[in-house]
Amino acid sequence: MAYPGKRRKSYDTPNHPWQAVRMASEVELVKKYGLRNKKELWKAHSILRKYRADARHLLAESAEAELTGHSKTEADQVMAKLIRYSILKPDSNIDDILGMATESILERRLQTLVHRLGLARTPRQARQFITHGHIAIDGQKVTIPSMLISSEKEMMIDYYSTSPISSESHPERPAQVASSLVEK
Repeated sequence: MAYPGKRRKSYDTPNHPWQAVRMASEVELVKKYGLRNKKELWKAHSILRKYRADARHLLAESAEAELTGHSKTEADQVMAKLIRYSILKPDSNIDDILGMATESILERRLQTLVHRLGLARTPRQARQFITHGHIAIDGQKVTIPSMLISSEKEMMIDYYSTSPISSESHPERPAQVASSLVEK
């Protein structure tokens, strides 16, 4: 029997280790989103795979009859979570889950949002700012770059109050953020 506190893998690796096309697309995504390694990409892919499996299960139940009871609430919960994280649009249905790509999960990571909001120059710099404790969400320091951010918390992302980067004259602070804060 294994130790009960032992952590287990939260992702699945590819079935075939050496596929040139898949490996090339993985490298492009790792570079585009500033991921540390392919394991982070595989975690996002596993999250997406879980949602697709849930959607296929719910669609199979709805094909037999109209969704009611537990399956109806389960479908509503899955859709509400994906809409809350802005992965799906509010007028989406369960079929749209099957059309999602791994990029839709990677776009909602804190690291990507820090870069997109202009708090860092590159995705790699965004990751560094987060792990070094320079980024906060609603005033609370966050040090996990892979954290998925809901649409409500997206506008609360800013520099941590005691961080040296919160100063407008810091040399690593992106220029457009410093100039936009001066205009306010």
